[in-house]
Amino acid sequence: MKLGIILETKEYEKAWNAFRFATASKKAGHEVKIFLMGEAVECENITHEKFDVAGQLKIFVESGGTILACGTCLKSRTMKATEVCPMSMMIDCVKMVEWADRVISF
Repeated sequence: MKLGIILETKEYEKAWNAFRFATASKKAGHEVKIFLMGEAVECENITHEKFDVAGQLKIFVESGGTILACGTCLKSRTMKATEVCPMSMMIDCVKMVEWADRVISF
């Protein structure tokens, strides 16, 4: 199954669980793409003693998962795209939703 995940929060536990779910889905044999929107574009740099968001994001990418980051959301935070979180546009989110068999949002 193709799963599209839209993540809009940088709240530690919710973002951590989104990446854990994405990684578990990859390990179960599904194709997974995550679109980071709003404050979620900051997830690559979020660490917490209990909920290591950046660590879970890294595990997801290492499992072969794809991450897209909203360019407008990055720019509004004066952030730049990275190799892990490439700058994308809203049309890329639309294409991910069209590609996916199921879309989940956190």
